[in-house]
Amino acid sequence: MTDLTVSAGRTTLLSGVTFRVAAGERVALVGRSGSGKSLTASAVAGCTSPDLTVRGSIRLHGTPVAGIPAARRRPESRAAMVFQESAAALEPVTTVRRHLDLALRRRHPSAGDRRRAISSVLRAVDLDPDTVGPRRPAELSGGQRQRVCIALALAADAPLLVADEPTTALDVVAARTVVDTLRAATTRPRGLVFVTHDLAVAAALCSRVVVLDGGVVVEDAPVRDVLDRPTHPATADLVARARSLALPSRPFLSSPPARQSPSSPALAS
Repeated sequence: MTDLTVSAGRTTLLSGVTFRVAAGERVALVGRSGSGKSLTASAVAGCTSPDLTVRGSIRLHGTPVAGIPAARRRPESRAAMVFQESAAALEPVTTVRRHLDLALRRRHPSAGDRRRAISSVLRAVDLDPDTVGPRRPAELSGGQRQRVCIALALAADAPLLVADEPTTALDVVAARTVVDTLRAATTRPRGLVFVTHDLAVAAALCSRVVVLDGGVVVEDAPVRDVLDRPTHPATADLVARARSLALPSRPFLSSPPARQSPSSPALAS
């Protein structure tokens, strides 16, 4: 992504946003409320409102996709979105199995193949197909619903997952499960853009952090560098807040993820 700018009429919401995601890399977009992180994620996934003007360059697997809605992108240049509110993202009267069946129809025309694929993606997010498959979203916990949303993203077989605050509404245990699920789901070549205001969660999952403030990237560095030597006041404030909220059951940082090899090819840029 290079010089991404999003505006509503004469109001600029994002200005010159630039960063890249390597194959298999997990990158956190962090910032205070209103910093532009969710809007950036929506632009990457092709989910921005048609009332907004998107300029600049977004490439997925080398294909230009800036301003192109998700439905019009080719499969190899799509990003699958995991939204914050899992209850709103899922149809309340539709079973989990039916959700996944619809998502898999294009890739698997055979009903038998779809059944096997449904079982596979549910097991990939640590859900029992026989127990969870027949249930409706209201019959599941928040953590289970969020893992169903991740399963739907995996069903799309997109090269990039974009998760917008997927742990915000969850308790500590459920949030940790979702983080572990995202970690397992995003190994090379699939990458992840993880949107959060919580640096502690970002540090537990991602190898690199992109900090936004006022619609502008103010920091882009490995996790440990951001935590130990923040260079912008907005980043320093996020670090201080994360440390002040640390609990014995939720340490600020246990062991940081390994740094991404600089030789990895760009997945999104």
